[in-house]
Amino acid sequence: MIYTAKVHDVLDGSAQVQGTSVLVDRLWPRGVAKTDLEVDLWLKDAAPSPELRKWFGHDPERFDEFSRRYCAELDEGNADVDKLRDLAKAGDVTLLFAAKDRDINHAVVLKGWLE
Repeated sequence: MIYTAKVHDVLDGSAQVQGTSVLVDRLWPRGVAKTDLEVDLWLKDAAPSPELRKWFGHDPERFDEFSRRYCAELDEGNADVDKLRDLAKAGDVTLLFAAKDRDINHAVVLKGWLE
């Protein structure tokens, strides 16, 4: 099964990690020391391209188009996407993200794409 969890919720104990924990943000979460976050893998290239991320800007009105474009990027594949797909086939995975919005973010799209 694939889960999503906000990094800050994991750090404060309000969310739990199931299976392998994978940070799927291109940038390390702001305000989080690398020693504070126990993460199994950091797959930067599974995140949206910088251009797509900037275009989206977490605008809810752009989320459907963002989702379509991001899925197209995922379909192109890369080593991190392939690794994540293999992990998801092998067992439980929790996708960690730092976006403020828990429902409108790339990890939600990535989860759907993997499923």
